Amino acid sequence: MRVHQPSAQQPTPPFDAPAARKLRLALRMGPEHVAYGMQASFGLPYVTPDLVVAWERGIAAPTSTELTALAGVLWCSPGDLIGAPRTLREHRIARGLAAEDVARAVGLELLAYVRMEEADEWRGNERQSSALAEVLDLSLADLVTVTGHETKLAEMLRNAVTTRWQAYVRPVGKLLPLDRRLVGDVLRALHTEYQGQMVATLSWSGGAAAGEADDAGRDFLDRIVDRFWSVVQRNSA
Repeated sequence: MRVHQPSAQQPTPPFDAPAARKLRLALRMGPEHVAYGMQASFGLPYVTPDLVVAWERGIAAPTSTELTALAGVLWCSPGDLIGAPRTLREHRIARGLAAEDVARAVGLELLAYVRMEEADEWRGNERQSSALAEVLDLSLADLVTVTGHETKLAEMLRNAVTTRWQAYVRPVGKLLPLDRRLVGDVLRALHTEYQGQMVATLSWSGGAAAGEADDAGRDFLDRIVDRFWSVVQRNSA
């Protein structure tokens, strides 16, 4: 199957291929109907049924322009066709906003904002970050990710669960606008879970398979940020 796409492309958003196929089938449309709609209504003459199928199979992914057109043909919002967004640009596309809209809302020159998107590096101040969270409807976890603080948070959390968690209550609380007591409760819970898992893994293996404990510990630490937000949500309920 030959798939043609324009030679000059912007980076693609995280496309949810199964969702696109499900929406198309719900509308009783074939790939040829989708392709025709994108050609006739959105001025994308190169879109073929084969390209639509390639998107749905995960062989290719639509650009932001194509994603917007595809959403129009499938009578949905662009966000319905995007997987969990992580970057600043992906969150904007998921909300169906133009770069100009976000730049205006946060009080930045358009060029400055676009450069931040392209570099995937948010450099706004605290007031602008608050405005960004509002216009893009970001959770605190999303805001930490798009502002580039997730790596620092992950490092703190790994240290907290592998050493003395008490030493990281203040640094984590300083990084995140969370109640200090909540931060302490969450770090203590993560530390207890991690240490308990390591002891249990060694006990199951009789102390002979240290590699299993290493693997279990590595998996825990690799997912430490997701675990942190899960415990935060649970303890905040």
